[in-house]
Amino acid sequence: MTIPVLNPEGGFRRLQINFSYDGTNFQGWAKQPEYRTVQGVLEELIGKILRAKVDCVTAGRTDAGVHATGAVLHVDIPDSDEIVDIENLAFKLNRILDEDIRITSVRVAPSGFHARYSATARHYEYRIADGDRPISPLERHFVADWYRPLDLELLNQASTSLLGTHDFSAFCKWRENATTIRTLKEFSWHRENTGLLIARVCADGFGYNMVRNLVGAAVCVGEKRYDLGWIRRVLTEKSRVSDSYVFPSRGLTLVKVDYPEDAQLPAIAELAWKAKQLANGQLANGQLANDLYEQEDEELE
Repeated sequence: MTIPVLNPEGGFRRLQINFSYDGTNFQGWAKQPEYRTVQGVLEELIGKILRAKVDCVTAGRTDAGVHATGAVLHVDIPDSDEIVDIENLAFKLNRILDEDIRITSVRVAPSGFHARYSATARHYEYRIADGDRPISPLERHFVADWYRPLDLELLNQASTSLLGTHDFSAFCKWRENATTIRTLKEFSWHRENTGLLIARVCADGFGYNMVRNLVGAAVCVGEKRYDLGWIRRVLTEKSRVSDSYVFPSRGLTLVKVDYPEDAQLPAIAELAWKAKQLANGQLANGQLANDLYEQEDEELE
């Protein structure tokens, strides 16, 4: 475990890479021995082109089966134009990547950019076919089914009641050193013309399984299993919701990551890192934050 490098070391430059993937056949983002993961695939192939070992850092560390259309990572590479043609790097990578992952753009990252610690918000969408609605074979990997019909108005009322800065421990699986204090900026639902329900969820960060827990809890109200007051009581009383309310990963997609203006990037990343140390008492007692870097902000959605 290592302390994050907020800026590239001498002799290196940082690239910002935007990418997307179908998470169906990935065991999530993080590298795992003997499993196919997004990080593992990207590091292997970027390293192959550069002929060097690389480490990819992302803004949203998704769990197995979760998808992304707006994922962002950074990677530090040797500072030499002879090693890599950045303008053509996306093209070269897409030629050797499998079809379930694609690089959408590559650029030299602005000063102070850190894919994870510069991010100010993550946006997810969750798609549900309710009322036993048939799911098209072409959408089966991206939509979760639910056998009962859901009331759109109740879904939105329940979700709105959770907005703001709270301790969301009731909606997260426990992780050592990981904060559960989050600012939920958006949690709304709409129904498409096809009848599919789509939840939009945005926060400064998410705890482990937090989005899928929030969706499951809102569905409990939307199907009238519980009243509107129930979801707020779960939040305030910090009574952990049952794992049975965690909706399947296949319906979840990371669609966007927000970053500040380039000039603000160095200060934002530094403040985010210090805030995470303070939250765990790391600055107060002088301990290094190795464990915090690996375990804090467990996106794993």
